[in-house]
Amino acid sequence: MSDPKFWHKALIRAKKIAHFRRLPGLLAIVLCIILISRWLPEQAGASEITPQLREQVLQIIRENPEVILESVRTYQQKQQDQQKKSRQSALQQMQANPKATIGQSPIQGAKNGKILLVEFSDFQCPYCAKAHDTLKAFMAKHGDSVTLVYKHLPLTSIHPQALPAAKAAWAAGQQGKFWEFHNALFENQAQLGEDFYRATAKALGLDVAKFDRDRASKAAETAINQDLELAEKLGIDGTPFFVMNGEAFAGAVALADLEEAVARAKKSS
Repeated sequence: MSDPKFWHKALIRAKKIAHFRRLPGLLAIVLCIILISRWLPEQAGASEITPQLREQVLQIIRENPEVILESVRTYQQKQQDQQKKSRQSALQQMQANPKATIGQSPIQGAKNGKILLVEFSDFQCPYCAKAHDTLKAFMAKHGDSVTLVYKHLPLTSIHPQALPAAKAAWAAGQQGKFWEFHNALFENQAQLGEDFYRATAKALGLDVAKFDRDRASKAAETAINQDLELAEKLGIDGTPFFVMNGEAFAGAVALADLEEAVARAKKSS
């Protein structure tokens, strides 16, 4: 059975925490939650927490909504500041060491270009398909001075074929056909699936048995995860996403935007 005195003391403690303005709002809330969810069950079973007690705890929160709002704002600002610092650091590293940025990723255009355009993309993303058309036109004009690097960023939570497609493209790359496979995926986005991957591999003259082994390999998973880790450092939450010589921009950018970006890059290089 619960001890009424214990519950009374616990409730007073919770109120004091909620009203203790010198503590950061989020910390106050966390302490209240700990008090209710951890300390109290040690003294009595969960069934001992009465509806009356629950209502009293909720009332503390209702009487102090500004604490919650302040905590949310503080937390969001802190997250934004941390993400900004992380992205800036990653961008500086990418610009300082372009070879490390490229790594084993597929490239096209200038082999030793002073301008590096890194694309983070998802083969099932409709905006990436639009960006694909824009990039084709852009690279046709600037392929002698710009190095395009492809990085995998499959958004698996919303695109079920994004990861299988990425692995298939990587496997095609092991036989020197990444960009051909890449183009086929974007140009036939509605057909993504196992039958299409194998049919495309055959059409490109790949060794299909090796293609199947490679896309199911640990090496394919490792390569894609490396791209995902870089995307995480940059704080990327959507595709497509681009970095050109330290300048980041997101979305299905217009050709004019890329032209302006490359003009700035040429001027500073």
